[in-house]
Amino acid sequence: MSRPRLLALLLALITFAAFLPATRFAFINYDDNDYVTANPPVQAGLSWSGVKWAFTTRHANNWHPLTWLSHMADCTLFGLNPGGHHLVNVLFHTANTVLLFVLVLRLTGALWPAVFVAALFGWHPLHVESVAWIAERKDVLSTFFALLTLLSYAKYVEASKVQSPKSKVFFAGSLLAFALGLLAKPMLVTLPFVLLLLDYWPLNRVAGCRLQVASCATPNLQPSTFNLQLLTEKWPFFLLTALSCALTFLAQSQVVHGSSAVMSLGVVPLHYRLKNVPVAYAEYLSKLAWPAKLAVFYPLADIIPPVRVAVAVALLLLISAVVVRWWRTRPYLPVGWLWFLGTLVPVIGLVQVGGAALADRYSYLPSIGIFLIVAFAARDALQRFPSAIKFFAAAGILILAGSLCAMEKQLAGWQSSETLFRHALAVTTDNDVARTDLAIALQDQGRWPAALTNFQAAVRLAPERPMLHNNLGNLLDRLGRHAEALAEYREAVRRLPGEAAGHLGAGNELIALGKTDDALTEFSAAVRLDATLAAPHAGIAKIFFLQGRDAEAVEQLRAALNLEPDNLQILAAAAHYLAANENVAARDGRLALALAAKANALAGGNQPLYFDVLGMALAETGDFTNAQTCAQNALILANAAQMKNTGEIQQRLELYKNRQPWRESFRAPNAPAKN
Repeated sequence: MSRPRLLALLLALITFAAFLPATRFAFINYDDNDYVTANPPVQAGLSWSGVKWAFTTRHANNWHPLTWLSHMADCTLFGLNPGGHHLVNVLFHTANTVLLFVLVLRLTGALWPAVFVAALFGWHPLHVESVAWIAERKDVLSTFFALLTLLSYAKYVEASKVQSPKSKVFFAGSLLAFALGLLAKPMLVTLPFVLLLLDYWPLNRVAGCRLQVASCATPNLQPSTFNLQLLTEKWPFFLLTALSCALTFLAQSQVVHGSSAVMSLGVVPLHYRLKNVPVAYAEYLSKLAWPAKLAVFYPLADIIPPVRVAVAVALLLLISAVVVRWWRTRPYLPVGWLWFLGTLVPVIGLVQVGGAALADRYSYLPSIGIFLIVAFAARDALQRFPSAIKFFAAAGILILAGSLCAMEKQLAGWQSSETLFRHALAVTTDNDVARTDLAIALQDQGRWPAALTNFQAAVRLAPERPMLHNNLGNLLDRLGRHAEALAEYREAVRRLPGEAAGHLGAGNELIALGKTDDALTEFSAAVRLDATLAAPHAGIAKIFFLQGRDAEAVEQLRAALNLEPDNLQILAAAAHYLAANENVAARDGRLALALAAKANALAGGNQPLYFDVLGMALAETGDFTNAQTCAQNALILANAAQMKNTGEIQQRLELYKNRQPWRESFRAPNAPAKN
């Protein structure tokens, strides 16, 4: 095996082994739900309807159909086993590391700089987020096609020099790979400018540079004409860039739940954005040089100190001055520096998307520019001081070993939502997003007091965010603190009147407080604001049952199930009402059994609530033997989860043993009785 192939294999094996622990990690509750765990079209796997959805949806405020298709393929292969999803990310990152090695080697012919660039890319801690986060499939997938674009372009240039007919094939291949990359993540819109950078170095196609123009594809052209051709030949790339920019802006500007992903100038003013740009660039450089205190989310600071802005601007100007000073003799300096600056432009904050000041994942492709500078500057230094080869070799090994160790440590923080957000809170300040998602993780584990503490802390940090008040209200409802929950929901409504979630939560709390008329008003408002929601119809049904309006209640349940036929809570509620209501006319044992069985199956057959409801429905149909089995299963699971309703389940079990169905009145005390 040749040395390059052996080194490529070694890079692949080390990279794959280093990230292999990620295959034991869980889904996290930050975007993984939007992309996989709470996304029915993706969970359905690959299908023609799924392909149509992928190309037409703006779900998650993005248009990246190829990314959706890759997640669908994962669900087809692995279901909801997170290990399989993580494995695919690791394989793509491993492939990207090898492709980068091949690209740099083909472009420059420099073996050891190519190894160093690829190893830094593959093992840098700043890239852990792109690999260990299932929702960031778009990063590793788009970069895979970006590197194929550059490789195919390099072959096109080589074939053009000898006027080979294959040059057109390679050009078409480069364009196709670029299109696929944009379909995975639109951040690649700046890639045509990277092609122009490569034209300068190392492809030497720019007339007037220090290398001989005779090596260019068409040496007979005048310099000005030839430089113009470098632009005009890439018009298909720039056309795809323009289309992708337009589609992405439309997707990110759409209003979802009362807001869009793109922040308005009223929320993040222009002067703040202009100050944050140099600070963000400096932060990326700092984290590339010394990857400490990395977090999944870096909140925008309330105030950016002028001194910090001045230091960042001075750093960028100093580096730019060095690049200008030596751009002719060291062409990798302008190429690497402009690669870094340019590919970060779409995410540097001039168009502010979301509330993050910067993100580790955004450095995945741009960091290659800095790695090129480091590797080739070291090569030049070694050529000048050849006797220092042992020093340079030791320094390179030390840097790569340190990077690998730091990467492993950073990777360990991605094991679960709890470990991820606890780490984020440890290395950042005033991080309401990390507080919120840690609270959700704790809530999912049943650790409600700890979750409540974190939700309350998040609300104190960002009281203007309606979602935080809704989250806090949801937990207070679970804790039975209905008056406090109602106050949070009403605060959410006050801050965002056009959002249905606050009205829905307020309606549920008003029912618990016995204020059914006020609750009906809230549910009706939720239906008016969002006709696609099923939960308000279920809430109205509950009120109608309380008021003895059984026929209207059943119609509302049907409307809810038509909107969300797989909603577990609504299925269980409908089965509960139809099996347990004391009004004989409202009961329907067979329908209740069908709904309860579906809910239990969708829940995985391991949730006490759905076993309990299934038992009620079975008893209503006269199948008391299986009703006892369901109640016993529900009791075991409820005891294991330390739930408070075990006494009620035990009471139902005794009734089933005596061949008696469960009856529970849903009527308000003043509701009229019926025969």
